[in-house]
Amino acid sequence: MTSATPPLSNLLKDHPDAIAALVCAILVLLGWQTLAMGWIGVGLFILTAAYVIGGFDSARDGITTLLDEKELDVDLLMIVAALGAAGLGLWQQDYYLMVDGGVLILIFAISGALEGYAMRRTERSIQGLMSLTTDTARVIVQGRETQVAIAALQIGDQVLVKPGELVPTDGIVVEGSSTLNQASITGESMPTEKSIGDEVFAGTLNGSGALQLRIHQPPESSLIQRVIRLVQQAQQDAPPSQQFIERFERGYAKVIVGAGIILGTLPPFLMGWSWEETIYRALIFLVVASPCALMASIMPALLSGIANGARHGILFKNGAQLEKLGNVQAIAFDKTGTLTTGNLQVVDSLAVPHQSPDQVLRIAAALESLSEHPIGAAIVQAARQQHLTWTTASQGQAQAGRGIVGTVDQQPALVGNATFVRSHLPHLDPTLIAQSQQWEAEGNTVVWVAHGGKLLGIIAVADTVRPAAAAAIAQLKAMGIKHIVMLTGDNSRTAHHIAQNIGVDQVYADLLPEGKVSVIKQLQTQYQTVAMVGDGINDAPALAQASVGIAMGLSGSDVALETADTILMADRLEHLERAIRLGRRAQSVVKQNIAFALFFIMVLLIANFMGNITLPLGVLGHEGSTVIVTLSGLRLLRG
Repeated sequence: MTSATPPLSNLLKDHPDAIAALVCAILVLLGWQTLAMGWIGVGLFILTAAYVIGGFDSARDGITTLLDEKELDVDLLMIVAALGAAGLGLWQQDYYLMVDGGVLILIFAISGALEGYAMRRTERSIQGLMSLTTDTARVIVQGRETQVAIAALQIGDQVLVKPGELVPTDGIVVEGSSTLNQASITGESMPTEKSIGDEVFAGTLNGSGALQLRIHQPPESSLIQRVIRLVQQAQQDAPPSQQFIERFERGYAKVIVGAGIILGTLPPFLMGWSWEETIYRALIFLVVASPCALMASIMPALLSGIANGARHGILFKNGAQLEKLGNVQAIAFDKTGTLTTGNLQVVDSLAVPHQSPDQVLRIAAALESLSEHPIGAAIVQAARQQHLTWTTASQGQAQAGRGIVGTVDQQPALVGNATFVRSHLPHLDPTLIAQSQQWEAEGNTVVWVAHGGKLLGIIAVADTVRPAAAAAIAQLKAMGIKHIVMLTGDNSRTAHHIAQNIGVDQVYADLLPEGKVSVIKQLQTQYQTVAMVGDGINDAPALAQASVGIAMGLSGSDVALETADTILMADRLEHLERAIRLGRRAQSVVKQNIAFALFFIMVLLIANFMGNITLPLGVLGHEGSTVIVTLSGLRLLRG
């Protein structure tokens, strides 16, 4: 029987800063008690141990920065202030000043532990993703099952995934059907049905059916591996605001040291202070003027925002993009694959009198099953969904851009556009012509079907609008986005019809990739911060040009995913509103934290010069404000 309590070695490994802070607290308390009991030597020894354990990391970091970068930082200032308090206490034989220095070390250690906790909370997203990757896969070779390392998989390999197992790498289902839990990738908890021809993703959990997959890309290119790399990059990259604060800290620390030296030497000559009072006030100045709270105002908040987004299927590559999203005033959407599903579907059909729509679809499917054209695939899929059966056509001959002819049920059959069908059947039904024109005006592609020398009917095929597109755009407008446009290489008639249905403000059609870039540049002159949402290779230049590039995670191309700054993992446009609101919340929390930190520094400085605070109170106020802004940043983990 195993214990649920983790071993001490794991605690030390996972939480060294928290353990150090706890031990330091115990030692400071014991040191203070032994001094109160008159055991001076023992008390000083215990307090020295508290200094070493609680301040070791800060001293090491501060000295490393000083030696390697020739710069002063906050860590070194805190250590100098604590050692100064200890030295002053030994000089005056006021040993309780060493307790004051110990309290400074302790609260600084607690603050560091809390900041470390914030960082670990954001790192759990990576650890959780890593736990979803397996080391081996079941490869089928000549009908036999073999365990193979994931890294050894090659394109074309056949992989078996049994019920209840994690999918080892991205692949296409070639045999079997099942439901998969894709929450690790999309953030959606509802299982998704997968069957032959569907793509499945590494790290998703297979349900009750066995699946056989064909590997169509290298394992290192799988979606989950790209996500892991992007999350790691997001944690390493500092946003501009944090970079500014870090540069400010270096110069500020030098100013504080210079001012501390002046305050530690001139007051006895100019103000009649005693040397003890002068040094004591200078030490308090070093503590309360240090920008610890200012330094903690930004990154905990932004990293918490990144972690919150990842939990809801929104991947921010770095904190800079989270900040920028809060300023977005205009958004440009690609059409195909972004506002639409990118998958053609049969949306309607009409038969001539004495014929049924099912017969029209059956004959069309019999011919189109010979074709690999997307329109043909949509027709075949619709026929299967309606459980129609047919005999595959023979003697099929396709004419690119026109249609396909063949023999079905020993009768000539043809499927194609109106011009192609008219070349075989001179007279077309006027009712079908009128309906065809209406469907085409609505942005559909119309396919004509004939069999046995007679016209059967027409089928409308369209790239359907995403169900949530209109609602998502309405939400964006409601939250104050000033301008929403559609960019597409498609024809203007189709684009304007879709735009009218979903509420887009303006349409730019017939665009090449460079045309999309030009539109983004034009929008940036009007609205400054412009987001671009896309999924294809042809969207990559515009995604790079935009202030914030946003890619669709499931349908997006590799180039789009690498170029974009933010990724909607579930392809759900409604998550864009959440992403922008999260960016605005992050901006608000950062501003609140900075204002609070600066205000508290000013209050403590004024109190110190008026002689109204002691070193422990200065330490408590300063480090307390650091703890408060760190915890304030963690608010973004909620929601």
